Amino acid sequence: MPNPTPFPAPANDLRLVISDMDGTLLDGDGNIPSQLWPLLETMKDRDIAFVPASGRQCTTLSTMFHSHLQGMPIIAENGTYVVRDGIDISSSLIDPNLAHEVITGVRQLRDDGHDVGLVVDTKSMAYLERGDDPFVSHVATYYHSHTVVKDLTEHTDNVIKLSIYDFDEASDTTHPTMQRIAREHQVILATPNWVDIMNPGVNKGSAVEAVQRDLGVTAGQTAIFGDFLNDLEMMPLAKWSFAMANSHPDIIRASNYVAPPNTDNGVITVLSALLGVNVPTI
Repeated sequence: MPNPTPFPAPANDLRLVISDMDGTLLDGDGNIPSQLWPLLETMKDRDIAFVPASGRQCTTLSTMFHSHLQGMPIIAENGTYVVRDGIDISSSLIDPNLAHEVITGVRQLRDDGHDVGLVVDTKSMAYLERGDDPFVSHVATYYHSHTVVKDLTEHTDNVIKLSIYDFDEASDTTHPTMQRIAREHQVILATPNWVDIMNPGVNKGSAVEAVQRDLGVTAGQTAIFGDFLNDLEMMPLAKWSFAMANSHPDIIRASNYVAPPNTDNGVITVLSALLGVNVPTI
């Protein structure tokens, strides 16, 4: 359980800060809090790396952090793709045969009346064969580079992640169905509506370890923020691990501390304390 005592702040020898996006860093409207930008400048001056870690596409994260990209590692696609300054730190490609099986499975779910859609994602482009506005609008939030195609089975090379959006609760049917289809792979609930399929052993935790190796940083020099099940493997990899107050119970149990909810700028509040600075007012 999280430590009931206040966390030690400011943090001595902090070198790396990793934050999930949705439900964690982003506010209730899905925006990056404006107070983050001056904190990133402070971190840059102190040689502390900040890393967004998300199920979102690398292109999407690059757009969101475009003004601070230089030297910033990005953990994209729930850890299947990690990049810094245009150079891959790690990546993992899915077997095309599995991609075909998942495509067939999602098509069957739709034929059975389930309101679902599939994203077949590569490092640079997300492919979908469902092109209606409600689905595409959900996809566009996470995948800025996307295109609608006639047949997803023609785009199964160089796939790093398969993601299914369920307009209902994904835990009811879509998640267990994908667990049966991809039983040897990672099949996780990234949000209550998104199910992500990745190679075995590939997750945000393995991505954090890759970043730590790349930067020469230890868990004792790392702070991590998360809220949902796709953040679970990250939490043991930081001395300063924070579950948001709005987190899934498993994340709270896996973390050392609890931060205020994302709707109260919890990451900003804690990060300011770790850095020993006042919360900027903008």
